[in-house]
Amino acid sequence: MLSFPNAKINLGLRITGRLPGGYHSIESCLFPIPWQDALEFVPEKKTSFKSSGLPVEGKPEQNLVLKAYRLLKKEYPLTELSIHLHKTIPMGAGLGGGSADAAFMLKMLKEYFRLSLDDSWLEGYAARLGSDCPFFIQNTPALAKGTGTELQTLDLDLSRLHLVILNPGIHISAREAYGGVAPKPSDQDLEALLLSKDFEKWRKVLVNDFEKSIFEQYPLLSDLKSQLYKMGALYAAMSGSGSALFGLFESAVKIPKDLENYVCKQFVL
Repeated sequence: MLSFPNAKINLGLRITGRLPGGYHSIESCLFPIPWQDALEFVPEKKTSFKSSGLPVEGKPEQNLVLKAYRLLKKEYPLTELSIHLHKTIPMGAGLGGGSADAAFMLKMLKEYFRLSLDDSWLEGYAARLGSDCPFFIQNTPALAKGTGTELQTLDLDLSRLHLVILNPGIHISAREAYGGVAPKPSDQDLEALLLSKDFEKWRKVLVNDFEKSIFEQYPLLSDLKSQLYKMGALYAAMSGSGSALFGLFESAVKIPKDLENYVCKQFVL
């Protein structure tokens, strides 16, 4: 069985409070984008996991895809599988690739083994794997609150806009990102702001709280965001805890030569 887990971007990201256990509460819009990995499994005598494409950090048994399989295998009679993940979505870039891989694995297992699990059950399992994972079960634009697992579908249509992503390859850990942020309750109606599609207003008030401290530590990221605006972006921001930067454009753009050293992707939404 084969599927193509996709990435996401964050439209706004506010860190709104601290929670027990070292967690933080957030408010953000998660938006799916067409940058995809490839995930496949076939029946086998013994379960195995391998990857290709971009290097995958950590030991194979620690990969979220294998954790998703083992999570369901504890409760359902799953057979042994040979699993192959081909990575094209960079890790540590704030694009949610690892979370998508895990969520798509859960969806594939449900379909392949005909498990009687609705989306709410799958989201519950996904939440046990990571805070971004539940989003990829329905995989539609959503407001995310709490630790990111409290989701509200958002009818936000950005179709026909062009998305440019710059990935400088700087790996930023969650600990590093959250360590530079002072949580503050949001006084913003994020849903109304997003649905207005008033990009001029987005530029002024739709912020990613991680940017301030991370840009101070990595000035290149601030420069790349400025470059996106110089290219004519309607709106530009860092995704998640970074380090990928994205810009929304009305039409296709030519990437300047001085940005060709970075992994640049361009998609139509």
